[in-house]
Amino acid sequence: MKKKANEKTNNLIAKSPFVAAFAMIFALGFLADATAIHAEDNLEVASIETSEAPVQDQQQEAPVAEQPEDAAAYEVSTPFTVTKLEAPVTMYITETVNVRDGAGTEYNAIGKLGWGNCVSVTGTTNNGWYEISYNDTVAYVIGNYVSQDLPGIPYLFVGDSRTVQLQMAVGSNDKAYVAKVGEGYYWFKNTAMPQIQENAGAGTTMVINFGVNDLANASKYINLVNSNIDAWEAQGITVYYAAVTPVGDCSTVSNEQIEKFNARLQRELDPRIKWIDGYSFLKQNGFSASDGLHYNRSTYKNLYSYYMSVIGTDV
Repeated sequence: MKKKANEKTNNLIAKSPFVAAFAMIFALGFLADATAIHAEDNLEVASIETSEAPVQDQQQEAPVAEQPEDAAAYEVSTPFTVTKLEAPVTMYITETVNVRDGAGTEYNAIGKLGWGNCVSVTGTTNNGWYEISYNDTVAYVIGNYVSQDLPGIPYLFVGDSRTVQLQMAVGSNDKAYVAKVGEGYYWFKNTAMPQIQENAGAGTTMVINFGVNDLANASKYINLVNSNIDAWEAQGITVYYAAVTPVGDCSTVSNEQIEKFNARLQRELDPRIKWIDGYSFLKQNGFSASDGLHYNRSTYKNLYSYYMSVIGTDV
């Protein structure tokens, strides 16, 4: 039976060329579809791989060269030229200044010179510096802080025992003091005034602080200071009067008396005399006075810092 069926089919195929051709076309179409699907699969994979490759390249950044920790040390120094003097000239430092191994702030600082130091100048540079002899070597200081004349002391403090103790607290570098314990108006007039002329000069800032020992002499202080302001200005001296500062538990002086003294001086002193209100500063910020009249070291340092902050603001 099966044999007959096969023979029947074979006979049908053999007798029907159209059927055979259709079967062949169907088979070729199936293979083509399968190939196309496989090709599409490969194309998608290739597309994904191609699109990912640039991302991976972007993430592989070029290595960054390490920067030195102190970039300033690698700064290119500005060149300069020196005009030598025929012979060394002695000059004076007018303010604390760095000494450098080249004529420019980018060069290394190899030392410092303070106010009043004399230096042997051996040349000038084309950018405003002086070549000097320093510790047996050639060095440079900026010309703004060098003078042919001995300059006036930058700061001069004139007063009584509180000024003496201020000196003990903050020292004397670039400062001079004309002061004595227990003194007042008459010592100021007869002894301190001549010493002011000896110590102060062009560029000096003078801070006067008298009154706590003789608050009744307010008018005398006003007249003495006002009568000398023309001469002080002509010398190039800038004058400040520092308010009498507060007392603690003191049997001889009251803060009410101090306030009246300060108010009168502030009101009647020549406008060219600048006022420093140390009284309000200490009342607001606190102070320590074991004997009621004189302060501890920390208070004097705070008061000095306040003085300098006012002077710096006025410059």
